Amino acid sequence: MPEEPSAVPGVNRPTITALDVIRSIVLVISVATLALWGFATWPLPWNIVLGIGAPVLVILVWALFLSPRPVLRLHPFLRAAVELLIYVSVTIAWWLMDQPVIGLAFALVAVGAGVVSGRRRIA
Repeated sequence: MPEEPSAVPGVNRPTITALDVIRSIVLVISVATLALWGFATWPLPWNIVLGIGAPVLVILVWALFLSPRPVLRLHPFLRAAVELLIYVSVTIAWWLMDQPVIGLAFALVAVGAGVVSGRRRIA
């Protein structure tokens, strides 16, 4: 029997690394955290606005500037600043929900993954 080829000719598949998986998990946690923050810490009319609006804003910023195929390309340092702004907002949200340890742990993982990814992208 002939062997199956391991790659399909003409198809370029991106290689997914463990760092890509960690960054995806950080993004999902960011969106979920901001939804939780919005719904849990604000009174009734604002909890709906912020519980839906904050995660939608993060998804929009990610799609515009940080996705693998961004709509608007930024200088790597500006891209890092936008990413850091998201991480800071999520960390502050955890602190406002009286969970500073979770916020600090999130910040360490998110910033660490961002730094490693940024260094790989620049190199």
